[in-house]
Amino acid sequence: MANTTSQHILNTSANLLGFCLFVITSLHITDTAETTKIDEFTSVIALFLTFSCIFSFASIRTTNPKKELRLETIADYLFMASLIGILIIILLITLNFAK
Repeated sequence: MANTTSQHILNTSANLLGFCLFVITSLHITDTAETTKIDEFTSVIALFLTFSCIFSFASIRTTNPKKELRLETIADYLFMASLIGILIIILLITLNFAK
């Protein structure tokens, strides 16, 4: 069974990981990190994205079809949770700076 989404998950997760690191850095540069919990939440999402990258890469590299499907499914769920988390981060940033 060929990987259908692992390559896409790996590429997009790595790009979104860069976004999360940019958000964390921006919050620390502007000294906003001390007044909000956005940077902690973003750090958790960055961990999800990192594990999503690891599982999708392992899915691409494995030759066992059952293991490939299981690893790809884990990567997919982590990626989806990360997308929802990024949506929440964007909403929190918007609400925090709209004040």
